[in-house]
Amino acid sequence: MSSNAPVEPRHTALDARHRSLGATMTDFAGWDMPLRYGSERDEHLAVRTRAGLFDLSHMGEITVTGPQAAALLDFALVGNIGGVKPGRARYTMICRADGGILDDLIVYRLAETTYMVVANASNAQTVLDALVERAAGFDAEVRDDRDAYALLAIQGPESPGILKSLTDADLDGLKYYAGLPGTVAGVPALIARTGYTGEDGFELFVAPADAEKLWQALTDAGTPVGLVPCGLSCRDTLRLEAGMPLYGHELSTALTPFDAGLGRVVKFEKDGDFVGREALTAAAARAESQPPRVLVGLIAEGRRVPRAGYPVVADGKVVGEVTSGAPSPTLGKPIAMAYVDAAHSAPGTAGVGVDIRGSHEPYEVVALPFYKRQK
Repeated sequence: MSSNAPVEPRHTALDARHRSLGATMTDFAGWDMPLRYGSERDEHLAVRTRAGLFDLSHMGEITVTGPQAAALLDFALVGNIGGVKPGRARYTMICRADGGILDDLIVYRLAETTYMVVANASNAQTVLDALVERAAGFDAEVRDDRDAYALLAIQGPESPGILKSLTDADLDGLKYYAGLPGTVAGVPALIARTGYTGEDGFELFVAPADAEKLWQALTDAGTPVGLVPCGLSCRDTLRLEAGMPLYGHELSTALTPFDAGLGRVVKFEKDGDFVGREALTAAAARAESQPPRVLVGLIAEGRRVPRAGYPVVADGKVVGEVTSGAPSPTLGKPIAMAYVDAAHSAPGTAGVGVDIRGSHEPYEVVALPFYKRQK
C-alpha cells in the first residue's frame, strides 16, 4: 500500500449525533470534527449569554501513574506538578531541551500517584512520545488513554444550573482548575472546571460508550434555558476574545514560554533538573535584558479582518505579526492577537496598523483579554 495514501479521519463517539444535527464537519488534527451547526455568531453569543455544548473528544488524554509519577512529570514538564494537590489541576507546558514549546497542557492530579495529562489534539502523539522517552529511569507508567475517554464541555453562565440538575456532585465546591469524580445523568464522569471560552463551565470526561446518553441528557436539561450545540469555530472566537493562546498560533517550538509572555508557568524553584531548565534559564535572563516581542490585542477601526501571519506595521516598518484574528461577536469589530515589538506594545500606542494585502489598516493596541466575564 502506498505510504501517501489518504489517512481516514478519526471519528468521535458523537459523530452520528453531529451529522444528525446538520453540523458542518472539518478535518482537525486528523479528526472529523463539527465546525458549526448553524451560525457561528449565534453559537458564540449563546456561550456568552446562556450555554453551549461542545464535543472535545479529539483532545489527548495521557495517564501517568506510579510511585514516581510526580517526579517524572516534574522532570518532563516545566511546572511544579508534585505541588498540585489531589483533585486540582494545573496549566503547564512541555518544552524541548532548547526551551521551545512542544505543547501547552492541563495536568489533573486524580489521586496521590495518578495524573492525567491533557494535550492538544494536534500534539497528542508528540507529547505521548516525549513523556514515554522521559520516563526512562522513573518508577512510573505512561499510558495512552486517548481511546478511553470522550470529552464533552458545557460552557456559559447557565452551565452550573444545567449540570446541577443532572448530578449530586458538589459543583459549588469545585474550584476553577479542579476536578472531581461524580455521576452525571447516571454516567460516571470526571467533572472538571477549567474551560477555554472565558466563561464558567465544565468538562466531562466519560467512557465513549456513555457520550451519546450524556449529550442527550445535557441537551434535554439545557434547551429550556437556551443551550445550543457549538462547534470548533465559535470555540476559536471565544478563546480569542478571552486572550487564551492556541498552539500553532501563539505558541510553537520557535518560542520559549518567556517569548510567549508565559514565563510564569516555568517553576525554576522546584527541586532537581527538568528538560529545558538550562535553556529556559538563559531565556529568562534574555527576556529581562532584551524584552521579547509582547503578545497584545488589536481592535480594528475598520471592517477588514486580520489573519494569522499578517504583518503589524508602524511608521512604515514591520513591528510584529498577527497570530490569530477574527470578527468578534461580542465587540462587534474584527480583533487580533499579535506579537509586537515592546516599543509598540503599550495600550493606546498610536500609529499601529495591520498590512492586509498591501493596505495598512489602522488598529488600536489594547491589553489582553478583550473580554472578561463579570464574576
